[in-house]
Amino acid sequence: MAAMTTGNTSRADTNRRRILDVALTELLRDPDASMDQIARAAGVVRRTVYGHFPSREALISTLVDEAVAALTDADARARGAVSDPAEAVARSVLAIWEIADRYRLLIALAQRTVTVQGIRERLAPLREEKARLLRRGLDEGVFQSALPAPALAYVHEQMLFAVMEAVNDGLVAAREAGRSATVAVLTAAGVPAPTATALVARVSEES
Repeated sequence: MAAMTTGNTSRADTNRRRILDVALTELLRDPDASMDQIARAAGVVRRTVYGHFPSREALISTLVDEAVAALTDADARARGAVSDPAEAVARSVLAIWEIADRYRLLIALAQRTVTVQGIRERLAPLREEKARLLRRGLDEGVFQSALPAPALAYVHEQMLFAVMEAVNDGLVAAREAGRSATVAVLTAAGVPAPTATALVARVSEES
């Protein structure tokens, strides 16, 4: 009985993972994709999808949770043992953008279902880490801003959302957006534009 239960759990986990992977692909291809479409693409019946996710909103919410976890992991890995606050911000934003670019259509979709407030709450731990980094940079004189670090972290977050929307609207080329967004974030923190541009170019070449 235990072996059968383990087998059923493993199969359920596999189905759930497949549904999430397929749902991400389908929603990025067609933001209006229905649960029926996702079920067909995943090769399962509609009841199986609803067994894991009671609604389309719940499915999208889970995908957003996974996106936020990926962003948080990318941020931590990118900053690593980097001591200079400006370089740490540059590496963080560039790494975050790689993940965000993959999910940007999903995030735009999620803003209609999860709500902006829901996304903001999910990003709170990442924002707090960024605020600590910005506070250190402000204390060391690397950054200059009339805003306190927590408020500046919000500004940076909203700038990245805005750049994602600009890419979605065709105003910025996706291939250029990551570097441009990183330079914009650094200049918003008071780093001179030529310094920010040179730093982002160097970090990008090393990555």
